[in-house]
Order: sequence, then C-alpha cells, then structure tokens
Amino acid sequence: MRSRDGPEIAFLGSAVVLALVVLLIFGFIAWTAAPVLGKEGFGFITGTVWNYQTGQYGILIFLAGTLILTAVTMILAVPIGVMTAIYLAEWAPAPVERILRPAVELLVGIPSVVYGIFGFFVLDAYFGNNLYPTISSALGWIPLFSITNPGQGLGILLAAAILTIMVLPTIVALSQEAIRSVPKEYREASLALGATSWETVRHVVLPAALSGIVTSVVLAMMRAVGETMAVVMVIGNSPHIPSSILDTGYTMTSKILNDIGYYMIEPEPRSALFAIALVLFVLEIGMVAGVRMIIARLGGNVK
Repeated sequence: MRSRDGPEIAFLGSAVVLALVVLLIFGFIAWTAAPVLGKEGFGFITGTVWNYQTGQYGILIFLAGTLILTAVTMILAVPIGVMTAIYLAEWAPAPVERILRPAVELLVGIPSVVYGIFGFFVLDAYFGNNLYPTISSALGWIPLFSITNPGQGLGILLAAAILTIMVLPTIVALSQEAIRSVPKEYREASLALGATSWETVRHVVLPAALSGIVTSVVLAMMRAVGETMAVVMVIGNSPHIPSSILDTGYTMTSKILNDIGYYMIEPEPRSALFAIALVLFVLEIGMVAGVRMIIARLGGNVK
C-alpha cells in the first residue's frame, strides 16, 4: 500500500470536510423535523391543511406549487438555454460571443430580490393586462391556459419567467463548455462524410456533449426548486393547487420564508417548517437521481 503525499491528504481532507458538512446539515434538518414527521406520517405529504392552531400539517398544496413552477420554468429555460449555448459554441462570430457570453453571465450576479422587484413592479401589470388575455384568447379553451384572476399578473407563469432568466446562465455556460469540449475530429469526420453543420451538431456534437448538458439542466432545476426571494414576491402565495399556469400558487420555499419569522420559537411549528426543508432536500436528491437514471437508460454517460 503506497503512502499518501501531502497534497493528496489535503485534497482528501477537503472532500471529507465537504461530505461532513452535507451530512451535518441533513442530519440537523432531519432531527428537527422528526417530531412533526413522526406525528403526521405520510399525511404530511398528502395533506392539504396547514393550521398551526389545530396542529395539522400537510404540504400537498406547497409541493404541487413547487413542482408545477419548476416544470414550467424548465420548459421555458431548457430550449432557450441549450439553443443559445449551441449558437455561442458553434456559430457565433468571436465578437458576438465576447458580447453575449458576459451578458448572460452577468445575470448570475443580480440578487434574486432585484429579480423579484422587477417582476412585481414591471412585469406584473404587463402580464396581467396584456400577456394573459392574449394567451387566454388563443388557448383559453385548454384549462391549462385559462385566466383565474383577471387583471392580475402574479402567478405561476410570471414566477417561471423570472426563474427562467435566473437559471439561464447555468444552462448556457455549462452547456457551451460541454459542446466545446467535444473533440474537433468528431465534427471534421461528420462533415467529411457529407453531413451539414446542423446535422453534425444534432447527430454528433449534442450526443457527445449530453453529459455536460444534462448536468447544466439538473443544476438549473435545483436552483429553480430552491429559489425563494424572487418567487415569494411574484407567485401570489395563494394556498391552493394551481388550476392553470396563469393561476397563483404557493411553493415550499415561500411557505418557509413567510412563516419562519413568526413560528421559529415554537417547537412544533418549527419542526413543521424544517420538515418542509427536509422534503425539499429529498426532492432535489430524487430529481438528480431520476435524471441520471433516465439518461443512463437512453445511453448517455452522465458522471
């Protein structure tokens, strides 16, 4: 057995510390959440009543709001992000790439509360008075696009639009790097066989870069699930399961933020709020595992 040198020990120590921090956070959340989870059981997930006075805690409404918001966000963000990454990596002239890439990355540095303010004071009126009526007039016969609060822009679609802007830098930057990391010999071989540039990108480059693209999507999805400040300002915070993407909603992170300042000192309500955090933790782990499993079955090599 070989002896470990100094740098290797330092790197191993960093990895161990990181793992311990994750375990410590997870353990603390689980320990604090245990009383309410033990009391409610599976009803904590399936229940629709959240009442501190009666001691009833069910998060189905908040869970549904979180999943619906995340799904709409990713439906908007993934095509835009991946197509932008393809353009920047494959076809953008150098001057254009030098302008667009920093502009996209700049979005990362904007605080989430600023996005929330922009959505609340600028986009709310436009969505409520212009965009929602347009969508409803064209697609209102589909329940998914029906207006439930005329004149109000706050809701799932507005929150998803804000989150889309927030997660785009993650998708664009990581996907672009994954596409650029594909060896140029792959492209040259495809072009030499008579494929067009688009056929080369579609059938050679994208499959080879799938691992990195999926990683970017997973990280963006986790950001969307866990975002709090911007969402709480624009989603409407109405405790019901949204009936359409133009309806208001309530996410798990919004519930924690709205209530934590009032109920943190009371043991059972505090345990209930930590139980929401635990479900969020497990949900994100499940999302990552699920996406990796799907890609593995499709023949990807996600590591």
